Amino acid sequence: MDITPRIAAGRQLVTAYGNGGFRINNQAFKGSVLVFPDRAIEWPIASMDELTADSLSQVAEATPPVEVLLVGCGASLAFIRPEIREPLREAGIVIDGMDTGAACRTYNVLLSEERRIAAALIAIE
Repeated sequence: MDITPRIAAGRQLVTAYGNGGFRINNQAFKGSVLVFPDRAIEWPIASMDELTADSLSQVAEATPPVEVLLVGCGASLAFIRPEIREPLREAGIVIDGMDTGAACRTYNVLLSEERRIAAALIAIE
């Protein structure tokens, strides 16, 4: 029995991570990325120390609106500061931090469920 999730055409599936980048829909990205169901873009954040509310403004302003933001914090889970969480919460976005690998896997599952999600993924080696 095939258990591969069915993903609608054009959706941005994360197929690989590591070595300082990502592969999303067979497109290679070097460094960190913001991933939405319909697009993936380079994101100039290399560590959680660089994460700010402003660095996530594209998520807060996305159309259609994002309901859940997964933050891939790098090799391990890190605390997401209140000044980053609060503006997103006010925009109606739930933010969940986890290590980057877990964020990639969770993003793909939620994508297969057609959820309005985004992932802010910090690259790991």
